Amino acid sequence: MDTVSLAKRRYTTKAYDASRRIPQATVDAVLEQLRHSPSSVNSQPWHFIVADTAEGKARLAKSTHEGFAYNTPKLLDASHVIVFCTRTEMTEAHLNAVLDQEAADGRFRDEQARAGQNQSRRHYVNLHRYDQKDVQHWMEKQTYLALGTALLGAAAHGLDATPIEGFDSKVLDAELGLRERGFTSVVILSLGYRSESDFNAGLNKSRLPASQVFTFL
Repeated sequence: MDTVSLAKRRYTTKAYDASRRIPQATVDAVLEQLRHSPSSVNSQPWHFIVADTAEGKARLAKSTHEGFAYNTPKLLDASHVIVFCTRTEMTEAHLNAVLDQEAADGRFRDEQARAGQNQSRRHYVNLHRYDQKDVQHWMEKQTYLALGTALLGAAAHGLDATPIEGFDSKVLDAELGLRERGFTSVVILSLGYRSESDFNAGLNKSRLPASQVFTFL
């Protein structure tokens, strides 16, 4: 797979063809890639809400009605919309669940290896929780790694996509009952197929030159 071509080809879609649906097999593939996203010390501090019905997308669109109305069509007309959520706390239950899953997946050769992984992960969690006091920001960083994974995965399957930060997270959290479940919405990703009226599809892609963004030592 030529990932450079994918990166150059993908763009932020501004208008979707509401008549087109993503095949279920393609959706499943993108979600499976999303599930396998990397995260620091395999912390996986996320949850993803997927809306694939008109009713579901309308619920998400409530978060764009005040001040972000320009994003409403990107939610309603897309085939699928994913809400990327981050934990509000790194709980003991979550840390234990991750460790148990790693054990079930055969990650540890013995109990000593399991204990070492547990200690290492908790070291980094506590570093951000107590010393740097930025554990929420740290967890959100991991969620954005997942967003990048999803964007590349969508492009690989010929899908158009729009990452959206222009929404009211308080409204969306309340609509979905996220905070009661220990999560908060961070970013939204619309997926589907571009409309012929999408002006952004025909514009040249623009990035700063390599000479300005790379320093070699």
